[in-house]
Amino acid sequence: MKTIVVCSGGLDSVSLAHRIAGEQELLGLVSFDYGQRHRKELDFAAACAGRLGVPHQVVDMRTIGGELSGSALTDDVDVPDGHYAEETMRITVVPNRNAIMLAVAFGIAAARQAEAIAIAVHGGDHFIYPDCRPGFINAFQTMQDHALDGYASVKLLAPYVNGSKAEIVADGARHGVPFAETWSCYKGGVRHCGRCGTCVERREAFHLAGINDPTDYEDADFWKAATEGFRAEEVR
Repeated sequence: MKTIVVCSGGLDSVSLAHRIAGEQELLGLVSFDYGQRHRKELDFAAACAGRLGVPHQVVDMRTIGGELSGSALTDDVDVPDGHYAEETMRITVVPNRNAIMLAVAFGIAAARQAEAIAIAVHGGDHFIYPDCRPGFINAFQTMQDHALDGYASVKLLAPYVNGSKAEIVADGARHGVPFAETWSCYKGGVRHCGRCGTCVERREAFHLAGINDPTDYEDADFWKAATEGFRAEEVR
């Protein structure tokens, strides 16, 4: 199946790109610049495309992203530290982000006669992001079937949607992903901070998968306290 992968440069989407390259015909990677607080991750997406020998396109959506205000990922708002599934992490929601990006990606796929768009949403995202849940994926496919009826048939592939981050790490390892060549941290410093929600989730995923984490963190041990604190709150 001729497939385009939506790739941010993060661990999940780079793992997906390697998986699709190994199992299907990878046509290319598409990334989005929506005015996020740093563009560092896009460099990792470009590097992934280079490794896999496919084109990489960055869609400039900064004008649109500027209207999606209120998120710690787009505004001058501090990124909270702690476990990814804590209520405080809702400040990282960018309204309708995946719906907007996927609509553009489907248009690109139809124009290029691709058969599928693949996205790396996963089960750990469900609590915070409504546009990462199975219901959204299914509804979006239905919408696109109507939108492209008679013109193109494009499938939305989300193989991780019911899985965990640890399962993505394991899958990435099976497909030879160089994890050090992926970027997760929301803060965009020289090194992964180790304290923001996505760093904590990343570190925990490697631990649960039983796979060595090659990531260079400023605070490599913070995840333990953050995870224990979150689990204790869950029990209450």
